This record gives sequence, structure tokens and C-alpha cells, in this order.
Amino acid sequence: MKRKLIFLFLVTGMIICSSCSDFLDTESPSEQTPQTTFENEGMTRSAIMGIYSQMCNTYVYGQKMSVNWQGVSDIELASGYSTDASLKTASGDTPAANYWCNSNNNTIIWKEIFKFVELASTAVEGIRNSNLLQTKPESMKRYLGEALSLRSLAYFELVRRWGDVPYRNETSNSDLSNVYMGKIDRDSIYNSIITDMQEAVNYLPYVDKVADYNCERITKGFAKGLLARIALFAGGWSLRDKNQFPDLTNVEQYSGNLPGMEEINGYYVGRPKNWQDYYKIAEQQCAELLADPENPHQLDPDYGNIWKTVCHLDYNPYNENLFEVANGAGQSGDIGTLMGCPMDGEIGFGSRGFGGSYVSSNGYYFYSFDKNDKRRDYAVTWTRYGKNSRNSNTIEQYLETNMMSVKFGKWNFFWTNDAYRAIALTATSRTPTGINWILMRYSDIYLMFAEARYALEGADVVSNIAHMSAREALEKVRERAFGSGSPEITNYDPDFFEAIVHERAWEFGCEGIRKLDLVRWGLLDKKLEDMKEAMVLMYDGTRDVKIFDKTYAAGSFPEKIYYAYQANDPKFVDLSSVNFYTRLASNPDPSKYREADWFPKTYWNESNYTGDKLDGTMTDYCKILIAGSGLRASYDYSSLFGKLKYGSEVQNKYENYKVGATGGNGVCNYRHLYSIYYEDITKAKGYLSNSYGY
Repeated sequence: MKRKLIFLFLVTGMIICSSCSDFLDTESPSEQTPQTTFENEGMTRSAIMGIYSQMCNTYVYGQKMSVNWQGVSDIELASGYSTDASLKTASGDTPAANYWCNSNNNTIIWKEIFKFVELASTAVEGIRNSNLLQTKPESMKRYLGEALSLRSLAYFELVRRWGDVPYRNETSNSDLSNVYMGKIDRDSIYNSIITDMQEAVNYLPYVDKVADYNCERITKGFAKGLLARIALFAGGWSLRDKNQFPDLTNVEQYSGNLPGMEEINGYYVGRPKNWQDYYKIAEQQCAELLADPENPHQLDPDYGNIWKTVCHLDYNPYNENLFEVANGAGQSGDIGTLMGCPMDGEIGFGSRGFGGSYVSSNGYYFYSFDKNDKRRDYAVTWTRYGKNSRNSNTIEQYLETNMMSVKFGKWNFFWTNDAYRAIALTATSRTPTGINWILMRYSDIYLMFAEARYALEGADVVSNIAHMSAREALEKVRERAFGSGSPEITNYDPDFFEAIVHERAWEFGCEGIRKLDLVRWGLLDKKLEDMKEAMVLMYDGTRDVKIFDKTYAAGSFPEKIYYAYQANDPKFVDLSSVNFYTRLASNPDPSKYREADWFPKTYWNESNYTGDKLDGTMTDYCKILIAGSGLRASYDYSSLFGKLKYGSEVQNKYENYKVGATGGNGVCNYRHLYSIYYEDITKAKGYLSNSYGY
């Protein structure tokens, strides 16, 4: 197998630059204008490939959207639990991940995404104006479908991250007459890109039906899935600015009673009143794909194989991955180096190691899983490969025990191919892995269908297109997770919507989906606070703990964990041997099992709340409580402090931290959107300004 993405920045740069220059009165024979480019099928293909290459940019999917911009949710923590000082810096990924953005933050810049837009718009316009669209409609319409989809994807990422943004469905004029503009309301943008996607799906082939149309190019399966995803966001909740867009005729304002969702200063949470129309689009697109006999996509029966094949730079044999952003080993992509199974450097595989904590999880997410869920140990891992100080610095895999930093296991050095390992062996700095970023998997089609179908018709009404109900679609995904015939397939939260919320967390952890899912459901603040309270109670140890659909009784977590090694590969831990869910009185077999103190042993020890250890223990509590703390205008944890054995000590420490209004928000609730970088505001000649208190 080989990755075939063609990097053609030069060609696409010539196209864009030539459209903005009138310096010469005559055209050079070597100059490729949009008019000449799109009258040649080969050049058209090259221009399309150039759009794909922009997706690998660091500020697109090469790093920011795949890693840093996952942000803080209930299951993902970009930059981990941080101190309040690191949240208030003028720049950096940590404050932005915790919703403490500001206009000086140069890690949150949209320039490269707008370049992505411009490249795609040039192709759309060029193909529409090309004579080849009439003389070679079959191939040119495919290219048009790709260009429309890529432009829609770029605008979709802009809108769901920044909210109302500048929008135009044309290229820049050479005199810049259409470049400077203000924000367009997001509902109009969503409607426009939905229209584009409804056109695009008709032009595109399924994967492998036409030469070169693999999972690294836009195909019909992904286009229908992308249209469904856009529609769900278009019909979902988001923070809005009544000061700039005061007309609420078509907008439903949030009227529930969740704290942290109230309107302040004209900033409110809303969604279109006709949200069901968007859900109908999502349901139809997913249903049509599920029912199409020509659909080549299936669920890979082995969840782990998804990650082993993508790490090895192979295509999934079941076409589970509807679309992957194509990277190249040593060329692009920080997937794996910044998040994944951690491995030390200087142990025989190069100096840099693998994995990392740019995005990590916690014990809350781990304990949300059923112990029989096959996804658990790929979603999160306690393991590290390196020098084990518990075993005389032997190089092997061992278990770490920090509940506040549990790593994601979907990317593993030992699944990579020889080409990347050869590069890593001699690298002295972080080396792009070339691991593709998966933008959508086929399981998402089942779960989006289940969500939309349930919202419109309930859990058990069978679709006359997909010939399945929302419940059947949900259980299809659970069947892979637990195995055919398992009673756990039908054992989930009786509130079907909550069951979908949970299932998407278990299925898609660390895939850049969770935070934005929670945003559109209006649940980002609620689920963050659920996580924070549960984590604090887990450390406190005196009360029952609610985690997703599970309740853990006080005192039920193990104080020590015991783990054995795999019989056929004794350098690697046998995760099935670990008593994560069972408290044991002693080591079951000291000759076989290693042991480590677990969080009850560490945090419930009275010595941690006196003397020199008190400050560090209280700091951990506070790091949990200030996670994501730029989201609300104010916070009140007095009730939570009253539940804790050492609540007074925690409160005394917490009062030294600046969050909410004292930390610099105080203006806006549900502040999930990014600020606009100050240089973009300056260059906009007065057309743009920040909102939401930024």
C-alpha cells in the first residue's frame, strides 16, 4: 500500500496569485491562470490535489484541529489539568483549550483555513466556468464535487470554532473589492454550505469505484456523512451575539435551567427554530448510505484494527474510514507524537520517544467504560513503555497511576511501519509520523442516524429508507464493542438520548469530536461540571460517584492494582489481568503480579491532608475545578465543598485562584468560541471586531 497524495502548492499558488495580479498586460505562455488551468483535465486534477495538501498544514489538520483544538471536555484535556497561571497567559494552546482565549493568542489563527477556502473556491469557480464541464462532464463533475465538499468542510470548521465569520462563495477579485467584509450570521453560512453539499453528493463516486478515489479523497460516502454532520450542527445549539445579530425571528433561545447557560450582556445560547428540518437532512443522508446496496463501507469487526492499520499507514480493509487527511511520514502530521501510547526516548528507538500529553484523559473517562467494552484499552491507556523504576529500570511496559493524566491509546509506536521507525531512529527532534487523521468513520453514520431518527420519530420507529430504527443503529455499534450475543449490547441508559451521548464518547474519544458534539447539544458546560465533581469525589472517597450511566459506591475502587505480563510477550502488560474494578485484600500471586498504589491509597491517606503534602493535594483538587473555567462568567462550588471530607481545606486553596469573573471573563456564559486574532482584525479595515468579551 502507498499513500498517493500529491503535494502541489506551487501549482495552486500560481492559480491564486494569477487571479490577483494585473501587472502584465499580456499573458506569459508559462503562466497558468484559472481560465487555462481548468480547461485542462490534468491541471484541474493537480489543482484539486493542491487543496488536499493544504489540509496537512499545521494550522489545519496537521496539528491544530487534530490535536490542540480538541480543547477541554469531559473526556479530553488538551494540555491536561493546568494551573490558573498557565490559563491566563496571553498566548498558547492551554488557555484557548480552557476557553480563556484572547485576541493576542497566536495559536488560534484562521488564516490557513481561509487559504483552504480560497483554494477550493478557485477550483469551484474555475470548473463551473470551464468548457470541459460540458465536454467531459463525468470527470469534471467529480472534481467539482470534491471542490464543493472541501470548501464546505473548511467553512464548517470556521463556523463551529469561531461562530459568525466572513463568508463568500466566490474567489477574491484582483482589485480586492470583495475581500474586506464583516461577519455573516452562521445560519446563512450553514444553509449555503448545505446547499453546496446537496449538489456535491450527486457528483461523487464511492471509494474504489473510480481510479484513485480512496479514503484520502472525497467520495460519496464521506460527502453524505459530512452533509449529515453539518446539518446536525446547523440545527444544534451554539453561543450567539444578539448585539450584532439582534433578529431572533428564526432563532430559538435556550430556556432550560442549566447553570452556565443564562444570557448575559446580549450573549445567549440559541438554535434555529426549524432545527428539525436540519435533522431530517441528517437522517436522510445517513439512511440512504446505510441502505445503498453499492455502499462499500462496513464496520471493521475488530475495533483495534482501525488504529493498527492507520498507524501502519495502511488502508482499512473494510473501508470503515470514510475520509482520512493524508499525511506523509517525515513530511506532515503530529498524530501519535503529541498524543497516544507514551514511550520514552533513548531506549533503542530514537531520542524522541512517542505519544505525549498534548491531549490526555482522566480516570473519569476510564471508569465510564464497562469493563467488557473492547474499545476501552484503545481509547485510554495507563501504560508507558520505558525504564520501569519499579523493576530496576528494566525497559518494558508498565502502568502509570496518575488519575489526572491518562493517555489515549489509539496511536502506538509498535503499530507504525518500518519507514517511520527508520526516520524516528535517527531523528533529534519531533518527526511527523505520516499517520493519517481520520475525519469520519462509518460508525458515525450509524450514530448520527440514531440521533436524528430518535429526535424526529423516537427510538423504535423503523425508517422506511434504512430499514432500521434508532435503537437498532445504536446497538449495531455496541455489538462490535461487546461481541455478538453479549447482554451488554442492550444494556444502556434508559434515556435514549443520554445513551447516544455516552456511546459517542466511548466510540470517538480523542478523535476531535467530543467537545464539539457537546457544544451542539448544549451540554458542554453540564458535562464538564459532571466530570469535575466526579473527579473531586473520587479523590475525596467518602461518597458515591456518578460517572455516565454508572454509580460507584464509596470505597469500592481498589486501593492497589495488580498486573501481570503477557505470556507470549513478557515486556507488555496483560491488561485483562488488572483489577481495575475490584478491590483485592492482597496480591493474588506475588511471583506473577506487580503492584502499584491506586488513587484511594494515594489520596485517601490522612497524611496527604497535613504538613508538607497538603498544598500539593489541594492543588490537584483545584486544577480539576478550574479546568475549562473560561466557559462561564462565574462559578460557585460552595455546595460541592460541603460534600467533601476536606471541603474547607479545598475551599481555602480554591479561593486563591482566579476563575470566572475574577479571572477575566464575567461577560459571557457558554463561551466555547475562539477569539479572532488581532492581526486579522487590524487587516480587516474596520469590518471585523471581536465579541463574547474577547
